[in-house]
Amino acid sequence: MTNVVKISVRNLVEYVYRSGSIESGFRGTRAMTEGTRIHQYIQKSYQEQDEKEVFVEAEIPYEDFVVLVDGRCDGLLKDGETVTIDEIKSTAHLLDDVEENTHPVHWAQAIFYGYIYAGDHHLSEVTIQLTYVQVKTLEQKKFRRVMTLEEMESFVYKVMEEYATFLKVKIKHKEERNKTSKCLEFPFETYREGQRKLAGAVYKTIDDKKTLFASASTGIGKTISTIFPAVKAIGEGKLEKLFYLTAKTITRTAAEEAFQLLIDHGLDINVLTITAKDKICFQEETICTSENCPFADGFYDRINGAIIDILEQEKMINRSVIEQYAKKHRVCPFEFSIELAYAVDAVICDYNYIFDPRVSLKRLMEDQKKKTAILVDEAHNLVDRAREMYSAAIHKSNFLQVKREFKNSRLATASKAINDHLLNVKKSEQYIRKDLDEKLVELLETFITEAELELVRVDHELLLDTYFPAQNFLKIAKLYNEQFITYVEIDKSEVRMKLFCLDPSEQILKMGKGFRSRVFFSATLIPADYYKDLLGGQSTDYVIAIPSPFARENTEVIIQPLSTRYLDREKTMEPMIRFIKDVVDKRHGHFLIFFPSYQYMRNGYEQFTEDYPSVSTIIQDVGMTEIEREDFLAEFNSERAERLVGFAVLGGIFSEGVDLKGDRLQGVIVVGVGMPQIGFERNIIKDYFQSVGKNGFDYAYVYPGMNKVLQAGGRLIRSDSDTGVIALIDDRFLQKKYQALIPYEWQHYRVGGKS
Repeated sequence: MTNVVKISVRNLVEYVYRSGSIESGFRGTRAMTEGTRIHQYIQKSYQEQDEKEVFVEAEIPYEDFVVLVDGRCDGLLKDGETVTIDEIKSTAHLLDDVEENTHPVHWAQAIFYGYIYAGDHHLSEVTIQLTYVQVKTLEQKKFRRVMTLEEMESFVYKVMEEYATFLKVKIKHKEERNKTSKCLEFPFETYREGQRKLAGAVYKTIDDKKTLFASASTGIGKTISTIFPAVKAIGEGKLEKLFYLTAKTITRTAAEEAFQLLIDHGLDINVLTITAKDKICFQEETICTSENCPFADGFYDRINGAIIDILEQEKMINRSVIEQYAKKHRVCPFEFSIELAYAVDAVICDYNYIFDPRVSLKRLMEDQKKKTAILVDEAHNLVDRAREMYSAAIHKSNFLQVKREFKNSRLATASKAINDHLLNVKKSEQYIRKDLDEKLVELLETFITEAELELVRVDHELLLDTYFPAQNFLKIAKLYNEQFITYVEIDKSEVRMKLFCLDPSEQILKMGKGFRSRVFFSATLIPADYYKDLLGGQSTDYVIAIPSPFARENTEVIIQPLSTRYLDREKTMEPMIRFIKDVVDKRHGHFLIFFPSYQYMRNGYEQFTEDYPSVSTIIQDVGMTEIEREDFLAEFNSERAERLVGFAVLGGIFSEGVDLKGDRLQGVIVVGVGMPQIGFERNIIKDYFQSVGKNGFDYAYVYPGMNKVLQAGGRLIRSDSDTGVIALIDDRFLQKKYQALIPYEWQHYRVGGKS
């Protein structure tokens, strides 16, 4: 069977001809806009018979595969029988520094276009022209080559020969991947109750090119139940790529373990985990220049070999594997990961690589997306994460400092204009507005232009710290609609203006478009309509809810109706601590107690240890490292003879994704209904949803709060043999509104008595 591969001419030649270091110095956004401006400037000089932006495509057979290439030729110049292929390139460098062979990749791109056009139009020869334009002066420099069809064909096939090395590795792997995927069986003897239903729903979603919202209780085995059907869809030719998106390191580990299990059962698949740049960088300071980092120096000379090597040798490409091969080939481990993301079958990474417009994997082409599924784990977390992604803020003080540092310059003038504008905003006392400040946007665009001119010349920390927030502000400004609000905060002389995304649904929908399928899943997508609404759900999307596979009798559920409201906390502290001690005493194992804030947790901890000093306790600290987190969880040891009571924060690092099976955890106690702290942004969210016909208070406070409660409670029952107690301390749990949000598995609760 002939293998067919599709790639753009530009991507093909850039793969073959890329060389040099990770670019040192500043790279701004002006390059793209300048490039467009330069192209239009040159194209305006074309004659009537000339053509611009000419689409070309061809099938190029090579050995036992066919490469479908396409691209857009900048200019097609016709002078009688002579046809010239014009490739326009803008440059910030002096044209004296540009020689005929300075950029072989530019020739390669133009020759490819010439070859395709000549073949389609039965031309024996064409002229290949490179037109370089200096962006400031608009000075031009042209290089020309007359090439026969045979010469161009010879050149094209030499490029194909280079590309084929990578292509053969990919094709050989794809054949083995599809074969092993097709015959792959579920890696357990039986499905848990509900597990087959979830896996079937995921497969159908991919098959039907749909979106699924799946609420599946803790213990179902959501990770393997979503990955396995997606892998089977790859074997059936429905998918080529899979993204497993997570918010936390611990859930990333679960995904890695699920893929490893499938590999152990015979699956041949390349799986990459992307680790954040600041975590995986080999250098003390993350300065990506050839001068400061040997792994950046000559990166592009070595990256192709590194990619082929790792793809041929490894299946699970996690952090340690990336680091091993990055050192072997002397390449930047983070950029190595990003390059690999386009070559592997499955990627485990943070939400932002798909949903954040500022950091997404931009080279993922539309035709690739059509064969890609995204699996969004713990999807309830995406709501607030998305609000962060689609919001941006600037500070007046930054522009004032820039004005002072760059005196008597155009940059100083641009900075002063923004500083003055924000001062006027402060005086106007118009601190909340539903429209975009268009004048500020205009001023920021001028600032960006001037800042980039400076940053090309000098590396200036203050200017960079001002430039990037300004750039982000402009990016978010382009997304601004009725689901955003603009607000201003005043602190003495400081003015902070923020574009705040109230409802991220439209942006999530937009960023997810183009992919074959999207699966949003969590144990706590409750209520379903709320999450479907905020995650960009449509009326045609699939929705499924799967109850816990474990017997309700395995869990004792108690509601203790004490007030945990802020004003009541002091007077209810002692009876609450007595109740906690009573619950703890009735079980032999370890307990986790979740409080809605650090201060409340510390107060509870101090009271408990004072009243019951003989009980072993441990408390969560602020800003714990990964090692400290692991040490905290390691204390919950089933071999430990003495009971341990852990104090943690609701909605924090230990209330989600933590798996403490058996005697490692015998009880979970949740203090409060998890309601977010009443604050400015939450109230704005409340008012917005109220204005569009929703229950604003529920959307802003109740639903996000109860999600934290459900997540914390979900730490308890993780397997068929697990038993334990869940205690919910708050009188609001008995209110009708909260009762409707208590899952079926907890509805056999009893109400606690006086303590």
